[in-house]
Amino acid sequence: MRLTTARRAAVFGSAALLLLGPTVAIAQADPAPAPAPLPVELSDAIARDLKLTADEYLQRADLAQQLAGFAATARTQFPAAFAGSWLNEAGQAVVALADAPDLEAARTAAESAGFVVKPVAKSESSLNAEKQSFDAWLATQPVQIASLVRAVAIDIVNNALAVRIDATAGGLTLPGFLDAVRVVLMPPVQGAEPVVPAADPIAGELAPNALQGGDPYASISTESSLRCSLGFNGSDSAGNVVNVSAGHCDPNLAAAGTPDASAVHELRALDVLGPQIGTFQKTSLDNHDYSIIRIANDAKSRFDNNAVRVPGRAPLTITGIAEPVVGAPVCKAGARTGFSCGVVNAVAQSVAVGDRNLNDSFSANICALPGDSGGAVVTGTLALGISSASTVAEYPFCEIPNLIGPFIGNEPQLFSTPVSVVLAENPGLTIRTS
Repeated sequence: MRLTTARRAAVFGSAALLLLGPTVAIAQADPAPAPAPLPVELSDAIARDLKLTADEYLQRADLAQQLAGFAATARTQFPAAFAGSWLNEAGQAVVALADAPDLEAARTAAESAGFVVKPVAKSESSLNAEKQSFDAWLATQPVQIASLVRAVAIDIVNNALAVRIDATAGGLTLPGFLDAVRVVLMPPVQGAEPVVPAADPIAGELAPNALQGGDPYASISTESSLRCSLGFNGSDSAGNVVNVSAGHCDPNLAAAGTPDASAVHELRALDVLGPQIGTFQKTSLDNHDYSIIRIANDAKSRFDNNAVRVPGRAPLTITGIAEPVVGAPVCKAGARTGFSCGVVNAVAQSVAVGDRNLNDSFSANICALPGDSGGAVVTGTLALGISSASTVAEYPFCEIPNLIGPFIGNEPQLFSTPVSVVLAENPGLTIRTS
């Protein structure tokens, strides 16, 4: 599928943030209270996937959000010098600065906030101009050429443009005006499409235990039934109890919010359907992938929590909302594969997923498989995103792509829709943080 220029644009290695503040001093946050212990399953995933302790994970997640605040302000106060920001592999907050009249002021602000300054050749605005020129060139190319380019992006970490092309494209001649470009081969991205539950509903009511992010559910329509994971609990503008999950988990998108909306059932072990717990109130798929599930009145008390977990295990309590930051540690909770963790490697992306486009997404090197769709993505104890699409959804176990991915150039990538995007599109929608 050919992407339009606007939808093809992405920002790799950029901290495209919404958190604003009056001065750069907001980066110097007050010390946070001592966090509650993380669930054992999450701590194990952090150690396995990130090689970090729970404390190191929480510290890096907090530092990333401090950097988010600084970057948002720096873009306004130092537009000529600011060239992006990220966490490096050592967990240091890095601010890239180009030579410009406001360089020294930007350097002083960054160093005063405790961040590492990296001199680079081009400012973020200069790289944006190069990207716009590339987009204009690409729009003039034949369809067979333009369709090979899955995304053109600003790679802030390498201070260059990055062009993602189809892994089967072979050689692609790029325009000569690009003096710094990184070509990334990209395998097809698949939606973490749910699987069909195999059992019939059981009679009677189940025990009224809490339902939390990462727990499984089945969505049922006359066309099909699908298995997904609950995302974040919350409430809508009218005060209705809701859960925010993935849009492609709704088997009847057109009926969302009507009497014919797909039903949502609790899903028990061995794919046994439990009672209906809600219906799809709103579904978004092309552009942003999310759904808002309205919880039935008789199930509301089961969603009266701010928790995310591996099904049936101790939960992580959500304390706030975060913005994706390149280099930040993140973990997803999914009913299929539980907790798995990685590092954000790109933000504000547009990705072709089958016949649809996932815009404004962030990606991380996390394995997700069918059934994980719609699950919660967190950084520290903050709500960050909704699991949407994976590059390794065809594998039966995460151990396979995690092991062979680095050798075949197909390291697992999970693409997610930021929670902040969902909230911005739905005024009055809130995520439970207490």
